[in-house]
Amino acid sequence: MAGRAAVGLDIGTSGVRAAELSFGKGPASLERFGQVALPLGAVRDGEVVDADAVAAAVRQLWSQGKFTNKKVVVGVANQRVIVRQVDLPWLPLDELRKSLEFQVQDFIPMPVDQAILDVHPLEEFTNESGGRMLRVLLVAAARDMVNSMLEAVSKAGLEATMVDLTPFALLRAMVQQDHLGLSGSAEALVEVGSSVTNIVVHQGGVPRFVRILLMGGAHLTDSVAERMGVPAEQAEMVKQQMGMPAQPGMPLGDHPAARVLESTGASFVDEVRGSLDYYLAAQQSVPISRIVVTGGGGRLNGLAQRLSTATRLPVEYGNALASLHLGKTGLSPEQLNHVAPLAAVPVGLALGVAS
Repeated sequence: MAGRAAVGLDIGTSGVRAAELSFGKGPASLERFGQVALPLGAVRDGEVVDADAVAAAVRQLWSQGKFTNKKVVVGVANQRVIVRQVDLPWLPLDELRKSLEFQVQDFIPMPVDQAILDVHPLEEFTNESGGRMLRVLLVAAARDMVNSMLEAVSKAGLEATMVDLTPFALLRAMVQQDHLGLSGSAEALVEVGSSVTNIVVHQGGVPRFVRILLMGGAHLTDSVAERMGVPAEQAEMVKQQMGMPAQPGMPLGDHPAARVLESTGASFVDEVRGSLDYYLAAQQSVPISRIVVTGGGGRLNGLAQRLSTATRLPVEYGNALASLHLGKTGLSPEQLNHVAPLAAVPVGLALGVAS
C-alpha cells in the first residue's frame, strides 16, 4: 500500500461502514470497504445508545473487512448537532476557535460547557461600521453524545483520531469528483440514510448551508410495517418492490402499502424541499443548479423523480468511488456498484485526513 492510509468509520442507525484509503501520488486509492448491520436500537437517530453492541459490530467489521489500521476518523450527525451560519469578529482561526465558548452562547440551544465547538470559515467581510468580520459555519455537538460514540470506538479496540461533521465528510467525498464549474451556482447534496438525512448546499466546494433531518428510509419502512402489521424485514421488501409513486397524490395501485408510501414519501420530499427553500430565502444564497442524491435510502425507486418534481431541479445519483483509484478491495464490480451509494460518508471521513 503506497503512502499514508486512513480509515473513515461511519456509525449509522442501521449499520457500521468503513472505508480505508491510501494516499500517494494522484487520486486516493480505495483499499478496503466493509459494512455490518447493527442490532435494532443500538443507534437511535444517529446517536449511540448501546456502546457494547456497536463495539461488537465494529469488531466484526474489522475482522470481516480485514482492516489493519486501528486509527479511525468518525462522523456525527443527529439532533444533538447544531450547524449555524454566524458572523463573528475576525481573529486568526486558531485564536477564534479558542475564543468560541465566550462568543457563541447566544447562537446555540445548549450550554457551551456541555458542547464541543468548531467553526468552518466561509468568507471575510467588513461590517457597516468598518469592522473586520468572519462569516463561519458554527458547529456545536453535545459532548456526552460524542463521548458515547468514542466509548463504542474505544471498546472495539480502535482509536478515533478525529471527529468530523458527517455533512462535511459527504461534501468532501462528492466534491472530489466535480468541484469546477459551480462558482456561479450552488449544488445540493442529499445523503439519505436509515433515519438521518444530511443536506449540504455548497458553492464550488464551499459549504453554504447544512441541515440534518431526522428522517430517512426506515421511516417509510416503519410506516409500511405499521399499516400492514408485518415485521420490518417484510415491510422493507414491500417498500423496495413498490418504490415511491413518481407523481404526488397518485398511490401505486391498491396495495395496502401504496397509500402510506405515498403519504410518508411526500412528507420526506417536503422536508428536503423545505430545507432548500430555507437556504434560497437567505440573503447570501445563490441558485441551486442540481441535486445529487447518495445513501442507501436514496436508491428507492421514484424518490429522485419526486425530488426533481418538487424542487424543479435535475436530480442525479452520486458515486463517491468515481474519483478514487480502486485498489485490491476484494470486491467485484457488481459489489462495488452496490456499495457506491453507501460509501460517501466513510470515504469522506477518510479523505479528511489528507485535507
